[in-house]
Amino acid sequence: MMERYFNISADCRPNVHYMADIQGRLSALKSMMERGEYITINRARQYGKTTLLKALGPYLGDDYAVLSLDFQKLSHKDFKTEELFVKALAREIMKKPVFQKEVPEDAAAGFGQLAAGTGENMGLADLFELFSIWCGESGRPVIFLVDEADSAANYEVFLDFLAMLRAGYIDRDESPAFQSVILAGVYDVKNLKRKIGGGERHRANSPWNIAADFLVDMSFSADEIAGMLKEYEKDCHTGMDVYGIAGMIYDYTSGYPFLVSCLCKLADERITGNAGSSPKRAWTREDILEAVRLMLSEQNTLFDSLIHKLEDYPELEVMLKDLLFRGKEILYVVGLRCVETALMFGFVKKEENRIVIANRIFETLLYNLFLASHDMCQNRLYDAALMEKNQFIRNGHLDMKLVLEKFIIHFDDLYGDRPQDFAEEDGRKYFLLYLRPIINGVGNYYIESQTRNMERTDVIVDYLGEQFIIELKIWRGNAYHERGEKQLADYLDYYHLKKGYMLSFNFNKNKQAGIKEIWFGNRLLIEAVV
Repeated sequence: MMERYFNISADCRPNVHYMADIQGRLSALKSMMERGEYITINRARQYGKTTLLKALGPYLGDDYAVLSLDFQKLSHKDFKTEELFVKALAREIMKKPVFQKEVPEDAAAGFGQLAAGTGENMGLADLFELFSIWCGESGRPVIFLVDEADSAANYEVFLDFLAMLRAGYIDRDESPAFQSVILAGVYDVKNLKRKIGGGERHRANSPWNIAADFLVDMSFSADEIAGMLKEYEKDCHTGMDVYGIAGMIYDYTSGYPFLVSCLCKLADERITGNAGSSPKRAWTREDILEAVRLMLSEQNTLFDSLIHKLEDYPELEVMLKDLLFRGKEILYVVGLRCVETALMFGFVKKEENRIVIANRIFETLLYNLFLASHDMCQNRLYDAALMEKNQFIRNGHLDMKLVLEKFIIHFDDLYGDRPQDFAEEDGRKYFLLYLRPIINGVGNYYIESQTRNMERTDVIVDYLGEQFIIELKIWRGNAYHERGEKQLADYLDYYHLKKGYMLSFNFNKNKQAGIKEIWFGNRLLIEAVV
């Protein structure tokens, strides 16, 4: 028997791959199908849609006949005309095992004629007539699944196809139709509005507005990640702290399926041992941090897709920079294009009607991407940190106090007399720009989401197993500063650290720049003022 492994390509299969338990999601889908609902599943790339649909057929067992198609198997040519589309669809249907077992002879002959192009008629009406015969004569309700349905969204014939699915749903009491239909993709075909044929004509009204959304959370919980790791432990017996490691993976990924599997794959195959090697040692906190570093230093299909979306939708970059660098609060508003686009592609998620970056991995990816842009790489702060980076590492330890001391000097030299060069909130951007070349390739950093706002941001830095908390804030007077000291001390308690750092950007002309150490209870705070 082949040893199971963590998979990040195509669908996951329980007998081959370590994977989270998706029985709850399958049960929710089955309940919707039993009610006869037509369903859309819209999630970002590599979010487990295909795995869910592939698992649905076996899960339904003998209760339903399942016809499952992938529209990515159809070529651009197949969508050019109705006849070509019908011919291609019939061809794909005839390849399916369910066709051989379930389709009555008269309907099977009709599908054969459509696929061969030998019938008198070659239209969608003929195809749906055969669907109706199949559904009427089948001994089991027929379920129709379409993966990557949105790959056809720009074609007129697909809109007509959706319209006929809708008509069949509405008339299902008069003429046999599919028990349930599921269309899965990134874009929501339920609210389709696309320009057709390169002209200016739009089809604004949805031809499939009868569909229900699949609202089940498809991200993995910490417990579901732990369940996957328990299966791994049954085979490998490493002795890892399953729940501790699962919680850490969740903290970095927020349960995004691809990111979870990718971190696990890196930890298993490249950090704690080679693929297939045995015995394997226990995963540690440092191993997961190294997996995060590796992931963020290499290309993968998900990152490539996200970066391309930033190029295709320039308004996304503006909104994401507002979230990341300014700490701007963005409320969810139905229909706001940049927000809906960011949600659709998985950059952000909703939390109590606010928009936040989806997970720490994406956050760091975006920070790295924006900070490494051409204009930023020409920045003199970045160059200064790059020139001096070796002095900040002493005996393998990062000297964060020295980082702050040097940052104050360089920042004051470059910008002390020219505050008009940047807005107040740009200060944190320049500190991250200074920090990045110092820890690049060895350490990780992320922003504590609960403290990101216009006035305050907590940066968490992990460097070779050591953790540093740096509170970045705009100076608002002594009282506000003292509250910040207490907040930082509370965070140090939470992270079980004795030392913390505070960097305040003071834009008053009579400010006193410099660095000092104070004790707050039993916590040492190193405070820097720029």
